[in-house]
Amino acid sequence: MREADVASEILDAVGGTENIVLLEHCATRLRLMLADRALVDEATIETIDGVKGQFYSAGQYQIVLGTGLVNKVFQAMQERFGQQVEAEWQKKERLQRMTLLQKLSRTLGDVFVPIIPVLVATGLFMGLRGLLLSLGQTFPADWMEFTKVLTDTAFAFLPVLIAYSVVKRFGGSPVIGIVIGLMLVSPVLPNAYQVAAGSAQPLYFHLLGLNIPVLGYQGSVLPALCLSIIAAKLEIRLHRIIPDVLDLIVTPFLTLLISLLVGLFIIGPLMHYVEVFVVDSANTLLTLPYGIDGLVIGGLDQAVVITGLHHTFKALEVELLAKTGSNAFNALVSMAITSQGAAALAVSFKTRDKKKRALYFSSVVPAFLGITEPAIFGINLRLVKPFIFGCIGGAIGGMVASILHLQGTGMSITSVPGALLYMNGQLINYLLASLTGFAVAFIMTLLFFKSEE
Repeated sequence: MREADVASEILDAVGGTENIVLLEHCATRLRLMLADRALVDEATIETIDGVKGQFYSAGQYQIVLGTGLVNKVFQAMQERFGQQVEAEWQKKERLQRMTLLQKLSRTLGDVFVPIIPVLVATGLFMGLRGLLLSLGQTFPADWMEFTKVLTDTAFAFLPVLIAYSVVKRFGGSPVIGIVIGLMLVSPVLPNAYQVAAGSAQPLYFHLLGLNIPVLGYQGSVLPALCLSIIAAKLEIRLHRIIPDVLDLIVTPFLTLLISLLVGLFIIGPLMHYVEVFVVDSANTLLTLPYGIDGLVIGGLDQAVVITGLHHTFKALEVELLAKTGSNAFNALVSMAITSQGAAALAVSFKTRDKKKRALYFSSVVPAFLGITEPAIFGINLRLVKPFIFGCIGGAIGGMVASILHLQGTGMSITSVPGALLYMNGQLINYLLASLTGFAVAFIMTLLFFKSEE
């Protein structure tokens, strides 16, 4: 099979299986930690069918293959390489090679990426309902309530999703994460949305002379995130010190009890205020006048993708959706992605070499579906000018999107599929902003980039 051949050629070019310390992948790239970087034959890697680019980042050699193919090649490599089990010393070595921001981005990516499909589906439900309502469709009251089950459940129980993902990521028992998340949204506690609306009051506990407000954390991110990290670490520690004969009962009991007390009386209240500050700060940034916010975010977003720190934005988008019901950030990112795709498309048109042109076109398609790594690392960044023109297009498109006050109903789908998040009367404006960014990047690349460069 093709992927088996690609896997075999890559393994040979990176020095064989004995030179690989760690083997993993993301949505578009193989990620290899190598024992000896000098053994890599980069020139051969470039000639392998399906490879769209390569680079080193955060101590890893990353090979861009694109969506779909990367999964198949990874599986084929594992069959030859054997199941790679990451030892503790390997984890420490990998983390030591990362900066603090890279560690934070990696952790947030590991936590939020698994739950994004559910949030994407919820956003699509909102967009579909908005489209039908904008077309004059009316629903009986009972059917409207049914649509709220589709659109509101994921965000009302967001702490459950986050707690499950965090505890699993940090090596705890996922079921304990689920229970911790459920405790944070327990119907026994005053509903956070009702408290915010003034229709309910927090419970006040008197402790050490302090009146500590206690409420549910429906739609919250940071309380569940921080508490779940503590719970996972606590569970692992308890497993080590509790005798085996008592471990099955005592460890989950103490983990849940301590987590509940810490969560409701310490982490929850503290993180609630931090959360309010984060959302207010984001809203302030996203409401700067004259489209300045779109100019900055749309222009710099794809530069952040190069560093791998773009996963940190996922937490912000989840927070915005949970607290405000809309996501202005999505529109700005969409403009940046569409513009990079436009610059890569222009390069493809100007390239005379048929083989390169075919390779470039295969990198352009994923960009318009929301994944720009193949276009960035395979075309734009290595040629420099197209990447810059793509960033300029993203800045102009982002400015237009900001001026038009575009607000997505979900997250993580962008560019062409992202239009589904703007069916609530904003589709025309979304297309206008997208075409503006596309045109700027495409025309600048056609005019100022020479294929012989």
